[in-house]
Amino acid sequence: MAIKPQPWKETLFQEILLSEKRIRGHIRETPAEYSAYLSQLGQCRVYLKCENLQLTGSFKLRGAVNKILSLSEEEKNRGLMTASSGNHGAAFSWALKRFGLEGTIVLPEITAQTKIDTLLLYGADIIKHGDDCIEAERFGRKTAEKRGLTYIPPYNDPQIIGGQGTIGMELARQVPQIDCILVPVGGGGLIAGIAGYMKSKNENIQIIGCQPENSAVMYHSLKAGKILDLESEPTISDGSAGGIEQDTITFPICQELVDDFILLTEVEIISALKTVLEKHHMLVEGSAVLPVAAFLKRMSRFRGKNVVLILSGSKISLETLKDIL
Repeated sequence: MAIKPQPWKETLFQEILLSEKRIRGHIRETPAEYSAYLSQLGQCRVYLKCENLQLTGSFKLRGAVNKILSLSEEEKNRGLMTASSGNHGAAFSWALKRFGLEGTIVLPEITAQTKIDTLLLYGADIIKHGDDCIEAERFGRKTAEKRGLTYIPPYNDPQIIGGQGTIGMELARQVPQIDCILVPVGGGGLIAGIAGYMKSKNENIQIIGCQPENSAVMYHSLKAGKILDLESEPTISDGSAGGIEQDTITFPICQELVDDFILLTEVEIISALKTVLEKHHMLVEGSAVLPVAAFLKRMSRFRGKNVVLILSGSKISLETLKDIL
């Protein structure tokens, strides 16, 4: 059932429409692949939205390109800075090279080497700081302010969220009838964008966030009604791990538009990773299989429905892959 968005929802919806026009010539429309295996297993219809096949290997390209293209020439020319655990950094670096700009990336000390190697391929300037993404983000913002650079947030920004929301526009074209969408959640930019578009088109679509038990800051924050400063345990879902900024605009969006969360153990995430490798022959990272793990964990609730699982990225190290296998 179509609904009329509330004022702030309308603003988000319009930003997603503008984002589509800005970035369409620079990104790939990724496939929504029907999963015969998962569909048969769950007695429903399951589609994998393959953002692991996006340019730079993750959905992050959408938001980064959209933000950079929305800047004024003065904002671009003063130099750019961002903070990222890897995928946003890769998207940022790719955009710098494509548009002939200069910039620097702040990475947490724990960033996987495979992601660092990708950034170096694009010729990015890299600074390492802090033990997790939230420390890197704080340092990045402060450093950008001191140096007079333009800061490009990984998720806490309307244009970043708008860019990620273009996934919803593609899904509306690719899968005409959708009942549930399962989305990996870290800082909340991806799920906020998808929910912002899909709920504006049909309020009955269920938007379900997926997080590892070892780092479920958004889930616990929503449950508490405020953003919490929580320690994260090690997780194979490193792309979604870490804290979230205290003033992030993704939080109120998730409060209103995300219907539920499913938390996953490390064993469940690894099992889902093996399933995607074996049944779909696709290389995906830990955070990308959170929706698959959540589907497998709660299959009975999806019986008879049209379900979309967002595979958010592809970057997994050979060492991690060896350990899993």
